[in-house]
Amino acid sequence: MNSRRKFLANAGMLGLGIPALTRLWPFKDKSASDQQIAIPSKANRPVVISTWSFGVQANVAAWEILGKRGYALDAVEAAARVVEADPSNQSVGYGGFPDRDGHVTLDACIMDENGNAGSVTYLENIMHPASVARKVMELTPHVMLSGKGALNFALQQGFEKQNLLTDESRAAWEAWKIKAQYEPIINIENHDTIGILALDQEGRLCGTCTTSGLAFKMNGRVG
Repeated sequence: MNSRRKFLANAGMLGLGIPALTRLWPFKDKSASDQQIAIPSKANRPVVISTWSFGVQANVAAWEILGKRGYALDAVEAAARVVEADPSNQSVGYGGFPDRDGHVTLDACIMDENGNAGSVTYLENIMHPASVARKVMELTPHVMLSGKGALNFALQQGFEKQNLLTDESRAAWEAWKIKAQYEPIINIENHDTIGILALDQEGRLCGTCTTSGLAFKMNGRVG
């Protein structure tokens, strides 16, 4: 794996993982200060956390793997796939709100315990971008594939091309087009995406993030 890919991946996992560790798990040394990183003991493993209420079902899928001493990377991927396939969730995967031109475009990234990373952006017509991101990580020398290149790669890996725009999301888009106001306000009350972190019994920390991006965004916007 090239050094640039390792650097970017390690930096990303450090920023994502340390806050979660310091919030959720007890220190082995009870007298340790709050400035030290919490290292969970084996008694506190495995662990899975994810964002938002729809993360509950994602966690269930992850736990099916973690509870059998499975690999954290498999767990976060399985968790992401649950939400990506849920048409009632209009911020991730199938049924996600389209861009202003009516295209559902998806972004996802994944990272293993060694800091290797893969991602896809501006991906259309593939329900499980997190799984494609894993293929990018495992089968290519790259960190990211985008657009048509990402789609072609997914198809080469056996992913099926399908329409991701549901009737409900199409209706919302049609209603938006009446005024077509584009005034995105991105803050803690108004954004999308699911992020998932899992620590398995062997102490391997892995994570993924998957999204359909901002509703009615400009075509080409990467989330």
